[in-house]
Amino acid sequence: MATFKDFRNNVKPNWCPGCGDFSVQAAIQRAAANIGLEPEQLAVISGIGCSGRISGYINAYGLHGIHGRSLPIAQGVKMANRDLTVIASGGDGDGYAIGMSHTIHAIRRNVDITYIVMDNQIYGLTKGQTSPRSEMGFKTKSTPKGSIESALSVMEMALTAGATFVAQSFSTDLKDLTALIEAGIKHKGFSLINVFSPCVTYNKVNTYDWFKENLTKLADVEGYDPSDRSLAMQTLMKNNSLVTGLIYQNTEKPSYQELVHGYSETPLVHADLNLNEEKFNKLVSEFM
Repeated sequence: MATFKDFRNNVKPNWCPGCGDFSVQAAIQRAAANIGLEPEQLAVISGIGCSGRISGYINAYGLHGIHGRSLPIAQGVKMANRDLTVIASGGDGDGYAIGMSHTIHAIRRNVDITYIVMDNQIYGLTKGQTSPRSEMGFKTKSTPKGSIESALSVMEMALTAGATFVAQSFSTDLKDLTALIEAGIKHKGFSLINVFSPCVTYNKVNTYDWFKENLTKLADVEGYDPSDRSLAMQTLMKNNSLVTGLIYQNTEKPSYQELVHGYSETPLVHADLNLNEEKFNKLVSEFM
């Protein structure tokens, strides 16, 4: 049985010291080991950005895709090999800017994958510009007088789009983050996990101390029920989405794979793709 160490490789991350992404990587490795996966049973698909490097730092199948496109690739991997556990990952710029359309449609499809977004409210790889998650007034190289755009409320957006698993965590809370990733992987459908992962180099506003002062743990909220979608939305709006834990889960909606007519139990990678003459002629006759 694989352990946490089996999901390590010899590639040393080149994130800035103190970056929250180190904890996200560790949480993925711990979660995979805790639920009994072997490295060859996991695929990590990432996009572009500091966080996009994570697919190369984990001993598993991995693909470093193009900017904003981790989700369509991850969905394709899952559809081709339903036996794989598929994790897509990226940053807030990758998933909530150029990749937002893919995020919305992956949510509504409910494909059985887990999407982990490392949210630092800034573009780190390109040296510190405003992202869709930056608050109004946020000053960066691209907004020297302060951003005049509202920050995107992604958790509320996910609920509105019909998400069946919505969670949020903080990179310093490794135990909580690991547990949420485990739950997201086990969930039969699309799981969105947004992780506050501070950028220590370029974001001097949303720091570790800032999050510690402003975050509310849903586990500490009396009477909170993550199966109540209306309550989830009200709680997010009341707390400006600054909450951590399982926000909402719907276990009754079937996953995309369960609804696809004729979706084979045998993964495409193991299917016999050879066509004999009789089958070939039968297929051709359908178009004649």
